[in-house]
Order: sequence, then structure tokens, then C-alpha cells
Amino acid sequence: MSALRNQAARIARRTRPTAVRSTRTYASESHGSAHHDAHHAAPEAEESLGAYFYVAVGAIPASMLLYSVARPGKDDEPTRLTKWLTDVSDMKEKWETRNHNNTVLIEQAAQDKNLYYGIRRSNFHELTFPEVFQAGSPFNVPAGHNVNLDKVVAHYRKQHLDEEERKVKKMAAAAATSE
Repeated sequence: MSALRNQAARIARRTRPTAVRSTRTYASESHGSAHHDAHHAAPEAEESLGAYFYVAVGAIPASMLLYSVARPGKDDEPTRLTKWLTDVSDMKEKWETRNHNNTVLIEQAAQDKNLYYGIRRSNFHELTFPEVFQAGSPFNVPAGHNVNLDKVVAHYRKQHLDEEERKVKKMAAAAATSE
């Protein structure tokens, strides 16, 4: 870090001018106050046009726009302004209807939630595989504590075969109706 700092100081010294230049004033430049005023005009002030100018200029297109909106249409149609106000009032009714429907839906959802949280749930869970009974550690199991799962395996095997048979019948019936 020190080497970088030293290098930066050397570069800065090289770029600095060697001789100090001072500004010089000459007596011929000052001619006295009377002569000085003749050569130099008063400084010009930058003044904006002001807000009233922009309001006056903007009033012309605004009045033309208002006139075109307030004119009645062909064949005694209502003005565009009247149509717009009618749409705004109809929009208010649409929003009221939408808000009422949302309120009804939220109240129904709250009732359903209370209903579902209030019922007793069944503790029965269908087993998807018989190995779930012996999912624990196979080590340090006392003698006679292994469960005989032959009946459970037979039950699920029968259930699987019944499901497969039902699928085959359904496919056969679909093939018969398509022909």
C-alpha cells in the first residue's frame, strides 16, 4: 500500500507545473470609473415569463377542448361529457356489486373454514406399503417383537389385484364401445 501511495505522489508531482504563475494586473487596464461604466453594460437578468403567461396560453386549448366535449352529438345524442358522467356513475354501481360479491365470497369461505376446522378427523390412514410397520431400526429388537405381516401383505395384494381387474374391465368396455 505504501508503494502505491509513493507512486501516486510521484505522478502528482510530475503533472504539477514547475513555476508558479501569478496573474498580473496592468495600469492600462483600469481607466477610471467614468470610462469603466461606458464600456460595460448592466448585467442582464434572466427573467421567466411567469405563471400568468402560461395560464393564459394554456387557457386557449383548454377552452377549445371543453367546447368540443360539451357540444351535443349528431341527431340529439347526449354530449361526451354527459356520456362520461353516466359511465362514471355506472362504474360506481359495478364496483358496489363487485364489492358485495367479494364480501359474500369471503364470508362463505370463513364459514367453510370454521366448518372444516370443527369436524373430527378420522385417524384411519390407508397404508401404501406394508414395510411401514417395520420402518424402525432392525438392530436390538427383542425376540418375538417382529410382527407377522402375512395377513397385511395378503390384504394389500388382494386389493391390488381387484384394482387391476377393475382397470382391465374398464379398458375392455371402452374398446368394445369404440368399435
